[in-house]
Amino acid sequence: MPQKIKKVALAYSGGLDTSVILKWLQDTYNCEVVTFTADIGQGEELDHVRPKAKALGVKEIFIDDLREEFVRDFVFPMFRANAIYEGEYLLGTSIARPLIAKRLMEIAEKTGCDAISHGATGKGNDQVRFELGAYHFNPNIKVIAPWREWDLTSRETLLAYAAKHKIPITKKKGGGSPYSMDANALHISYEGGGLEDPWWCPDDSIWRWTKNPEDAPDAPEIVTIKFAQGDAVAINGKKLSPYKLLAKLNELGGNHGIGRLDMVENRYVGMKSRGCYETPGGTILLKAHRAIESLCLDREQAHLKDEMMPRYAKLIYNGYWFSPERRAMQALIDDTQVKVNGEVRLKLYKGSVYNAGRRSADSLFDARVATFEDDKGAYNQKDAEGFIRLNALRLRTAAKRDRKQ
Repeated sequence: MPQKIKKVALAYSGGLDTSVILKWLQDTYNCEVVTFTADIGQGEELDHVRPKAKALGVKEIFIDDLREEFVRDFVFPMFRANAIYEGEYLLGTSIARPLIAKRLMEIAEKTGCDAISHGATGKGNDQVRFELGAYHFNPNIKVIAPWREWDLTSRETLLAYAAKHKIPITKKKGGGSPYSMDANALHISYEGGGLEDPWWCPDDSIWRWTKNPEDAPDAPEIVTIKFAQGDAVAINGKKLSPYKLLAKLNELGGNHGIGRLDMVENRYVGMKSRGCYETPGGTILLKAHRAIESLCLDREQAHLKDEMMPRYAKLIYNGYWFSPERRAMQALIDDTQVKVNGEVRLKLYKGSVYNAGRRSADSLFDARVATFEDDKGAYNQKDAEGFIRLNALRLRTAAKRDRKQ
């Protein structure tokens, strides 16, 4: 017999999986269900969510606009670190999960729930991310993960269950996508279908946000991004809120075919997974942020950040956003960003982003020292001789030893 549960807070999208889960929770646990749907910039209308939940008897329905909080408090801190997982992935899905978990737990507490539930499968990373976040806020919360409990193992069995229980299923225009998709303000991901063959190449119809670079404008577009303490705050002189700024970069990048990725990654649960990602705005933002840092960060600050970044990225990918080590790393990262102020000029052209200039009142670049022309005594080139000899001491000592052998 299932554990006695009185009330469950469900992370609810209104799609097939979570609609079936809603009814399954009611039947299996004989409990009341509270639904929570997050608008994090996925670009889908959420009007259908409330009537569908009501039709299934839900009395407490939460639909929250979290777009600004998502970009301001999760995406931007991550970009201060220049985080990339396994050299390519900009962590679009990973970074959304802690916010959803946070709000779900707030709703669970507010409504007196003794359990939460989600639609993540037992094969994926999201189950880990949701549940690690949940336990951060309430170490005693009961988590119900239907994909680890029920015998509904395919889309066909889910559809059959929905038909049997008269669960309303919204059919997407054109039959929907053949892929499992996840979208938010930072990216869209595509998995499953033909992508499960790593050798198979999808046609151009898979992509939703970006033009084929071959069809992108034949003339480059120049964009200027302003930064304040490591965060982008304006595009082409126009100040924008975090979400609106990222949305604008997505528009610009998508028009120029920027931000497509096809990769095989290592999931936290142990398997390899092939996915395609579109992150147009994030690709531009990363390029711009590294460009302004190149002016404003001390060498060892920059190198320390680069050494930390893979571990920081792995923490986010694996679901440890709320961990003490991630928070400690964030404090160090944020301290490096105090002087990361200025403007970066970029050229967008046929799938690529090019640096076209950067300037900052907090720049550490000294043209008098760096010049190949007469530096008028700003740098004494003779100093390099002693510098080299001191740094070569251990190498020369070893070489002398080895020549004796």
